[in-house]
Amino acid sequence: MLDQKSEIASFKLESCTTLPEFFTNSVRLYPNLEALRQFNKSSKTWESLTYQQLNEVISQWRKAFASLDLPKGTRVGILMPNGIEHVCADQAALANGLVPVPLHAIDTPGASAFILSDSQAKVLVTNNINRWLKIAQANSELPHLTHVIVTEAFDASQLNNDKIVLSLNEWLATSNTQTLPMAEPQETDLASIVYTSGTTGRPKGVLLTHKNIVSNVKDTLKCVSPKTGDIFLSFLPLSHTFERTAGYYLALATGCTIAYNRSILLLADDLKKIRPDVIISVPRVYERIFARVKENLKKASKFNRYLFNHAVEAGWREFCRKNKLPVEPSQNAFLDFLLKPLYQKVAAHLLAQFGGRLRIAISGGASLNREIAKTFCGLGLPIIQGYGMTEASPIISGNSLTFNQPNTVGLPFENVQVRLSNEGEIQIKGPSITKGYWNRPEDTQSAFTSDGWFKTGDIGEFTTDGRLQIKGRIKEIIVTSTGEKVPPADLEVAIETDELFSQCYIVGENRPYLSLITVLSQTGWEELAQQCNLDPSDLTNLNAPSAKSLALKRAKEAAKNFPNYALPRAIVLTTAPWTIEDGLITPTLKLKRKPLSQKFEKEIAQLYATHG
Repeated sequence: MLDQKSEIASFKLESCTTLPEFFTNSVRLYPNLEALRQFNKSSKTWESLTYQQLNEVISQWRKAFASLDLPKGTRVGILMPNGIEHVCADQAALANGLVPVPLHAIDTPGASAFILSDSQAKVLVTNNINRWLKIAQANSELPHLTHVIVTEAFDASQLNNDKIVLSLNEWLATSNTQTLPMAEPQETDLASIVYTSGTTGRPKGVLLTHKNIVSNVKDTLKCVSPKTGDIFLSFLPLSHTFERTAGYYLALATGCTIAYNRSILLLADDLKKIRPDVIISVPRVYERIFARVKENLKKASKFNRYLFNHAVEAGWREFCRKNKLPVEPSQNAFLDFLLKPLYQKVAAHLLAQFGGRLRIAISGGASLNREIAKTFCGLGLPIIQGYGMTEASPIISGNSLTFNQPNTVGLPFENVQVRLSNEGEIQIKGPSITKGYWNRPEDTQSAFTSDGWFKTGDIGEFTTDGRLQIKGRIKEIIVTSTGEKVPPADLEVAIETDELFSQCYIVGENRPYLSLITVLSQTGWEELAQQCNLDPSDLTNLNAPSAKSLALKRAKEAAKNFPNYALPRAIVLTTAPWTIEDGLITPTLKLKRKPLSQKFEKEIAQLYATHG
């Protein structure tokens, strides 16, 4: 029955041209299937809504938005964790022809204030009154903002006669006298402005239309087809386009259930409780589970370690055969078939870490370590890697369940054209590609070639069978293992505005967070040491925890307008300047990043060895 429904849904989806049509299509086809599930902290129970129930709640939100008398195209900021209310705000805004502007739920108040100001948002929907108060304190001049909707209960005395703030219940009560707006968005209308790190240090608003995102959802479905009724476990923030497209819009378009993770700290437990069929993730999650497996192996017997390693090798050989990859020669290969039941038992133990039912595991945002990919693929969890960026809505290419080559990011999507410039830069074109940046005409112009191809800044090459491999980046951008992209030069310049810091070098490529290596000014170091009751003449005190902690605090303060994920979490202090003579800076005083990385290789390794 589900297979038949899936075929019907697939047929209906092809005719959809806007995001609201995806949802209404599923409401018609699957009214009684579970749509969303989340944990209620008050009752300490899981609660859920069917597609029909969710539609009724969204209709109420639509009427409440209508009561604000907002013109079509009005920007609506959404600053909330993943959950039912976030989806209601997004879907209601979309259906009313408004433009959601998703904000990172753990971002700094200064960064959130900038996005609200830059996007000229008239409405902010947030879950916590303190979030709004901190934003207002960071930027008291938000002239376009007329309404702040707060979903959690709050003390009205905190507002100081701030009349633009409404409680959710108060606001929804206005829907009783409203009717649903009849005007529907068109495929060429804006569906979202998603802010991403820019070369100036300030985030840029990427313009994404309904056509952009709908096209990418349809292409993703051709690559990875979830089954109606599948459970998605959602833990990446909905401010990320990757999660919005692949883990949210795609899931609701296909009649699946989205279960929201309680917190990232409880992810391992939620994987076992929810038992998802599909997860959309970044490499960091797989890295953590892999690290846990390796740690457990250290405690296991020599025989069990031997068995595990051979299970991985045997499973990897089978994976390679299925996916037409070269099979590494091995003296033990003849045992693969005989010992397969035993190897499957080992694999079942690993898959149990994901709930035991996981069928589709998608990884994006950064490259996945080869050993991790080999282990998971070898033990029956073929992680599907892809490549994308916010400006592409976001997926450009991807592997599939039927043809997976982990050393590549797969074939370009059907509706995405990919070419390589003479320098090897990946350039893209197609219906899912942005038309530019919000109020940034110069940035928009420079992002495209003269003949209309978007310049990704990434260097790639094609395999003989047309699969794409990423070889590096033209742009000086750090990509963390969580998929966040940060321009290091801009962050370094910002930190150097504090006189304590003479020279700064940001590291964190494919790491879980950013770290700062910095040369302190002599005067700054003396003052810092005095504050910490340390002798500045004793340079071993540069490693004192109190000095590091205070310096890191000042670095974060200097970079307070950057997103939270762009703030360094660990630091190395030195007073020895980097010079042209020692090959660490150029004649124009720019950092030579590779020599610096080599000079501080041990310190960098220690930073990430001692910080989880």
